[in-house]
Amino acid sequence: MVWAGAILAASAPPPTQQAPAPAATASGGQAIFAAQCAFCHGRDATGGAGGPDLTDSALVAKDVNGDLIGTVVRGGRPEKGMPPLALSDPDLKAVVAYIHDRKKAIDDNPGRRRKVSPEDISTGNADAGKRYFEGAGGCTTCHSATNDLAGVASRYRGLALMQRMLYPTPQNAVQPAEGEKPKPNPAKVTVTLPSGQTVTGSLAHQDEFTIALRDASGWYRSWPTANVKYTIDNPLKAHADQLPKYTDDDIHNLVAYLQTLK
Repeated sequence: MVWAGAILAASAPPPTQQAPAPAATASGGQAIFAAQCAFCHGRDATGGAGGPDLTDSALVAKDVNGDLIGTVVRGGRPEKGMPPLALSDPDLKAVVAYIHDRKKAIDDNPGRRRKVSPEDISTGNADAGKRYFEGAGGCTTCHSATNDLAGVASRYRGLALMQRMLYPTPQNAVQPAEGEKPKPNPAKVTVTLPSGQTVTGSLAHQDEFTIALRDASGWYRSWPTANVKYTIDNPLKAHADQLPKYTDDDIHNLVAYLQTLK
């Protein structure tokens, strides 16, 4: 006797095997990167209008299969003006592959990297810079080489260090180094709504079109600048006031001194 179940089993077509998902490729990530990331980081990931060179990023260098890059992409960096991006897992993997591909290409041909190396600006005299820091520059009014600036040269190198000295915008002043936790923004903003209500908090983002703050509860709130009035209390204004007073030698000497604070 032949069981009906055996007949059915024998006549049933073999189960189809699902094709594996295609591996993430750099070429696939290039188009996604161009659409989502290139405005800030450049089409080739070497830096753009508002974003750093990803091929020279310490975070990218430490990343393994997107474990670090993915966290930044998905969570964003509001303190740097970077919004979170809701990429699918395959798209994120493709973008990560593209970034690593670009890093390898640049590392294999370093002459194509569009950057200023620390050696390019290490032309000043550190002793003269220390005298300026402690004297004519008035830097010790707010800063200390053994307190807030201790180890600054270990956190920021070369051009990044110079930029933070010369262009002390509130956003610039609190951008953390790679792997460093965000610091509270020292600049405070008060936004007056059309109703007359005021909202205060730490400045989170400012550009021609948007003003944003993080309030005392930690909420990120933003408004079109055309729709509100706002005032900013920036304790870093003393740095900006110093900018036109620097001579070229002052700048390079001061940077040389700051580079010794490791």
